[in-house]
Amino acid sequence: MNTLVIDNKSYVVLSEENYEALQRKAALKARPEKVLSLTEAKKYSKKLIKEWSKD
Repeated sequence: MNTLVIDNKSYVVLSEENYEALQRKAALKARPEKVLSLTEAKKYSKKLIKEWSKD
């Protein structure tokens, strides 16, 4: 790992293997989006519509 300075900004140079390992590690920490069933989605959308219609 090397540090490179261009225009007063620091950049880190990694090997491709280390970069891919970092990507995998970050992907494991990311939470997947919650997928709603059709009935849950309808219920949720009606709830939002009621909230928005109050304004």
